[in-house]
Amino acid sequence: MTAPSDPVSSFTPSAARGKVFAWTLFDFANTAFSVVVVTVIYSRYFTNHVGGGQRWLWGLAVSLSMICAAALSPPLGAVADYSRNRKKFLLVFTLVSVVCTALLYLVQEGMILWGIILFVLANIGFEGGLVFYDAFLPGITNRSSYGRVSGYGFAMGYLGALAILLLVMLILPPPADPQYLFFVRVSFVMAAAFFAVFALPLFLFVDEPSAPGVRPPSLFRTGLQRAGATFRALFIDRHHPSVARFLMAFFIYNDGILTVIAFAAIFAETILKMSDTDIIAFFALVQTSAVLGSVVFGVITDKIGPKKTITITLLIWIGIAIGAYFVENVSWFYVVALFAGVAIGSSQSASRSFMALLTPAGHEAEYFGFYDGLCGKASAVIGPLFYGVIADLTNERIAALAIGLFFITGLLILQGVAEPERHKAAA
Repeated sequence: MTAPSDPVSSFTPSAARGKVFAWTLFDFANTAFSVVVVTVIYSRYFTNHVGGGQRWLWGLAVSLSMICAAALSPPLGAVADYSRNRKKFLLVFTLVSVVCTALLYLVQEGMILWGIILFVLANIGFEGGLVFYDAFLPGITNRSSYGRVSGYGFAMGYLGALAILLLVMLILPPPADPQYLFFVRVSFVMAAAFFAVFALPLFLFVDEPSAPGVRPPSLFRTGLQRAGATFRALFIDRHHPSVARFLMAFFIYNDGILTVIAFAAIFAETILKMSDTDIIAFFALVQTSAVLGSVVFGVITDKIGPKKTITITLLIWIGIAIGAYFVENVSWFYVVALFAGVAIGSSQSASRSFMALLTPAGHEAEYFGFYDGLCGKASAVIGPLFYGVIADLTNERIAALAIGLFFITGLLILQGVAEPERHKAAA
């Protein structure tokens, strides 16, 4: 095949930068949900006040949301590829996440069922939308810059997380204050508003790809058929063995990453008795180092390739799992946090650019449906519940150490992936 034209060259340089910036602002927006609801505030509010201290319930809520998002993502990704309505699908998922996040304000002590249902819907909206968001990456830059632009997106995401954490810190009173839980619930509304406002530029300024050919009678049925064909091609007929092997590796090591994100604040509170202010400051440090990790490793990815970059980050993750087991005080936990931030930003950014590099042209949303859905979200079905059960049966330290097994296994599988040429179009 002939090499496709460089997408950036079809715009003036300033217009190209503007579209990339508008795309990265969606990362800036949606991490407000991730950090406030999944990681720092709602995870502890639900575990301690709604679920009565039962950590397995939070693991169950995360796992349920990921099962649903994983089931929806591949067929919807195929639908978006065929119809070229990525923005429409992204808008629907974004609205679901924003509305349900705001409704978490109504969840109070003992409302376990509603707390799980609203969180599951909000997380489906957040995770499902990532399929369509990620699929815009090949259309806003060229293949040799996937790593750098993907890194910019994650860096903007961590800046957004840092911004919302600082806003939440300003409104939260001390836990002894009678209005404390009220302001905790207000933080969910703040996260929803933040998500909605900063997501708008993508819908306004990033172009939708043109529709290919004749629209089929049933888009969803066509999507299911294409998703089934893609699954068969990847995992049964093995037409793209490198893609299949990378997705298996990603499935396993991403499970570890998502589990760390879901339980880090609970670990800090349970093991190190950190206060709300300390935990927010801790995650502000994580987000800051994640920004640096995304940008620096985005450049490194373009220099040495995503496979070597992911290998480096997985070695860091193994060290983090071991460090969490032995950490005895807050100071050392901050050291672990610095490395965790760098590892989160770099591993996610390099993984997205590797997937973009491996994906056949014209199948971006379909293949990202398997990357984000089947192998990204479905992976989180195992880890959080695994961690929650081990933590309830033993303790948080052993559960954290056990997560290291996911990184070791993913690292071993990754070594068998053949990395394609980054400066040539895929055949």
